[in-house]
Amino acid sequence: MTKKSDREDRLAPVLRPVRAGNGFEEALEQILQVVRLGLVPGGERLPAERELADRMGISRVTLREVLKVLQDQGLVESRRGRYGGTFVLPRDRTPGDNGERELRRRIASVDVEDTLRFREVLEVGAAGLCAAHGLSGEGAERLRTALGATHDAPLDDYRRQDTLLHLTLAELSGSPSLTAQYAAVRATVNDLLDCIPLLVRNLEHSQLQHTALVEAVLDGDADAAREVMREHCAGTAALLRGFLT
Repeated sequence: MTKKSDREDRLAPVLRPVRAGNGFEEALEQILQVVRLGLVPGGERLPAERELADRMGISRVTLREVLKVLQDQGLVESRRGRYGGTFVLPRDRTPGDNGERELRRRIASVDVEDTLRFREVLEVGAAGLCAAHGLSGEGAERLRTALGATHDAPLDDYRRQDTLLHLTLAELSGSPSLTAQYAAVRATVNDLLDCIPLLVRNLEHSQLQHTALVEAVLDGDADAAREVMREHCAGTAALLRGFLT
């Protein structure tokens, strides 16, 4: 069972007080990001309603309306009883022909090139900031732990751990605005990645890049960190373009 403090750390980049006037819409966006980014894995429970409502600054009535939408969409389910709550449902992954059709359906409403370029700008910027400004001992340990989790992840959990590594780097950049924007764009990228198969050769290459990236950041080599991240983003972009053509 994930400790509450660990869970709060994972959710911190996404859950934040919403602005007045759009409470429902912004709360829905944030909890959708929590689900789409895998910050609460399939089968695990979302934080309690009171905690979610307090963190986003909304009423529990509004929160329940948000959760009802997610339940109607088949993303979460409500369970009663002593161990009840709102649980994230495992996401369907449809590689192969069905995945290609689903990929094309999803990109119909997404500017893929804009998404990929914006992701690159944010990722390269975050890597450079972390390396240039340096990390605290705690920050460096968080980054090493996130890297280790990608190495140890079983295949069906790899993309979630990959997301958490990149999100950790964005958060350690020290810019909450960058972190929030990255969480949003990564959620869109994950929607596309979920439609294509996991390729072992690609994952091996990604892991080598992850290791080089973390080493560059911890060494304070901003130029190397930016270059490795740029190559890493280009690899993901090439993979997605390959399945689109």
